[in-house]
Amino acid sequence: MKAYFTASIAGKNQYLQKYLGIIGEIKQRGFEVIADHIIKTEESEVNLSKREDRLFFHKKLEKWISQSSFMIAEVSFPSISVGYEISLALHLGKPVLVLYSEGHPPSLLAYHKDEKLMTERYNSDNLPGIIEDFVNFVKGPADMRFTFYITREIAAYLDKITRNKKLPKAVYLRKLVEEDMKKNKS
Repeated sequence: MKAYFTASIAGKNQYLQKYLGIIGEIKQRGFEVIADHIIKTEESEVNLSKREDRLFFHKKLEKWISQSSFMIAEVSFPSISVGYEISLALHLGKPVLVLYSEGHPPSLLAYHKDEKLMTERYNSDNLPGIIEDFVNFVKGPADMRFTFYITREIAAYLDKITRNKKLPKAVYLRKLVEEDMKKNKS
């Protein structure tokens, strides 16, 4: 299976180590990762490229996204291009994991209703669990995805508790349900 990774080229100076950490987590799970267009490209190259070169690159980008099984986007540094790639992947029916390391999720994606779009705040401690949960979701129908709405207060509490426990929200909630199931097994 192929994974498509995207992030801001302009943000590479600030976030390169985080980009590499995400790519490493994906590779550890046996996926081929399409990421060189981000990791090996400099912003100056993009700015100086000719129109024909940009159009050619755009066609390659569309092909990479369509051939991938899923997309992971690091969006801590804002980028219209990354937003376009996310939109394209969702249009093609690809599962997309949007990761951000600080602040709040991108406002246009945070409340977007699409079962194939997941937005998670990450750090080096919880990143492996987030990637693992997402990969398991992508791999198949063995588990079911269940989406529901929560109040801002519940969301704030979940953010706080999962940050303290260094767990993805889904893992925390799943554990609560599993504990309740064990307690009420009679």
